[in-house]
Amino acid sequence: MSGLEPREKPRAKRGAPRSGKPTLRTIAEMTGLAITTISRALNNAPELSSETRERVQKIAAEIGYVPDRTALRLKTGRTHVVSLILDPHDEILNFSQSLVAGITSAFRGTPYHLVITPGFQGNTPLEPINYVLQNKMADGVIFSRTEPHDARVKLLLENDFPFICHGRTELATPHPYVDYDNFAFAYAAVKRLHAKGRKHVSMITPPPRFSFARHLRDGVMQAARETGIAYEFETRVTLDDSAEAIREATVARIAQGKAPDAYVCPGDAVALAVIAGIADAGKTIGSDADVVTKQMSGIFSLVRPKVDVITEDITLAGRQMGELLLRRIKGEKPEDLQLLQVPEIPF
Repeated sequence: MSGLEPREKPRAKRGAPRSGKPTLRTIAEMTGLAITTISRALNNAPELSSETRERVQKIAAEIGYVPDRTALRLKTGRTHVVSLILDPHDEILNFSQSLVAGITSAFRGTPYHLVITPGFQGNTPLEPINYVLQNKMADGVIFSRTEPHDARVKLLLENDFPFICHGRTELATPHPYVDYDNFAFAYAAVKRLHAKGRKHVSMITPPPRFSFARHLRDGVMQAARETGIAYEFETRVTLDDSAEAIREATVARIAQGKAPDAYVCPGDAVALAVIAGIADAGKTIGSDADVVTKQMSGIFSLVRPKVDVITEDITLAGRQMGELLLRRIKGEKPEDLQLLQVPEIPF
């Protein structure tokens, strides 16, 4: 037993806690340990033995102990809560589930918990950020779908509030981020389609206000300059439109004539809609057109005919974001907390 851990004293036998909400004192009475030791054990203090930490955490879980966030905030200024602000969008299947799984894996073994704050359609992106700041609801914020001059990033930087975003900005002040290299994805996808003998590539892009929309477009255009392949960006719809609207737009574009024979799809749902549109227009994948899509869900292993995929690991991104945010909360510099994921190209 560590010298920092008091000897057990004969106290109440372990069993059902007293009526009411379990507290640190409840666990102390059940273990014979001091309240301060219980608190340190629940916070994974390294000076305590692993046996003590595991024992205390097991008992806390068994009796349903939940920290009093209000009391904790008043005492330490911390809530041990991180707010994930989810912006509803459909272009990525299982995006939220994968992101949450990754973030919570980063928080495992720490005192931090994840709370999801929805960003409702029709509200401004700043509303959930202001809610967290004004009510001191969390120690840090995670969000996605950044813009080149993102107002959320500006506000959080001005308030020196810890955050990390999925995506980069063009702001001069460094900020923490994890991003996927969408330029490299689009560039490699066009190169692949050209290698297959395709002459005319199309891509449905995100709304132009998002940073990754520019990265995708730049990747397509750079590859087009190098290969000579013709390219276009669909103007009827964006990634934020429904799958049905994207399918209809694909059918309409093919009916116009001089249709693309190659498609780059920046998300699972848009790829499924484009593939459906190609089929509904009477065309066949592999003969009339080819598709390269970004994959996050794994669904394309079940799609026939098969299409080429480049994977983006959202669960990994979530874990990396969680780890970097915890480092930021501890005071590390933002410029040391930036990560760009380079896609693995299977071709």
